[in-house]
Amino acid sequence: MPRKIGIDLGTANVLVYVKGRGIVLSEPSVVAIATRDSRVKAVGAQALEMLGREPESIEVIRPMLNGVIADYDVTAAMLRHFISRANKHSLFKPEVMVCIPAGVTSVEMRAVRDAALASGAKKAYLIREPLAAAIGANIPVAKASGNLVIDIGGGTTEVAVISLNDIVVSTSVRVGGNKFDEAIANYIKRKYNMVVGERTAESIKIEIGSALPLERPLTMQVRGRDQVAGLPRTIEIDSNEITEAIQEPLEAIINAVRAVLVETPPELASDIIDKGMVMTGGGSMLRRINELLTHVTGVPCYVADQPANCVAIGTGIALEHIDKLRDSLSGDDLN
Repeated sequence: MPRKIGIDLGTANVLVYVKGRGIVLSEPSVVAIATRDSRVKAVGAQALEMLGREPESIEVIRPMLNGVIADYDVTAAMLRHFISRANKHSLFKPEVMVCIPAGVTSVEMRAVRDAALASGAKKAYLIREPLAAAIGANIPVAKASGNLVIDIGGGTTEVAVISLNDIVVSTSVRVGGNKFDEAIANYIKRKYNMVVGERTAESIKIEIGSALPLERPLTMQVRGRDQVAGLPRTIEIDSNEITEAIQEPLEAIINAVRAVLVETPPELASDIIDKGMVMTGGGSMLRRINELLTHVTGVPCYVADQPANCVAIGTGIALEHIDKLRDSLSGDDLN
């Protein structure tokens, strides 16, 4: 029998779920290619190691931008690499389910499905990210009851109300973990005249980042390049400064949640007030972000278990129960 593989094709990371084995791969959505002949030199973690350190003969690319394919050929090569690793020792081509942002166009959907088929899948199905996240977070999506999911990924934040196995109201904003990193790098550049790379900015976010000020601020030593002298320099930065730095992307996420709550039908809104909102995605692991959303909306907000894995797990589970989700999916033999 063909292996069933669920793929969270994210802007920052690709996670692969295999039925019976769980998450088998979690690697950065990064590909290193030779500039001379476009040969793939490395994929995933190996390619990320080269980012910011590559010579002119190698280009390190993030082929996914804001949750959609920015470079089709490189995305297909990346998918081929991950699918072949997940499908090792199997004689059959796998059936694949890939998640897509809720707001993608039909052209973007076709590009993802074509890339999956070109990568060696026997059949390729698509599921919208908030629905996959809800399934992976063990939310009872099949019931006639409102469930609000906030999925903060690397490139996008998806906010959706789900009922009866489908999305009722949703919005997608091109703000996610990468925008937090960018905001932190810009803040350090503006305040300290020091340039830091995207990997350094990400490690600052993970180590000391917080959506609300902390009573006992965390501190961290940060190394970068002085803009004036052009020489290496080290500064100490604290978590409350990072809270200040990421206000703009946080505000965009808050506005997206408010917009969905305003559009939610009254019966479903009543369910959401009773049950609260559920957060998934790597961005939901930012300290106190659920407290911030609870405070600004008045609706309780919780972070799911294993938030970074919810979409991939949900994608795999959806593939196992494809008949029940037929009306909310897109792919081979469904249209």
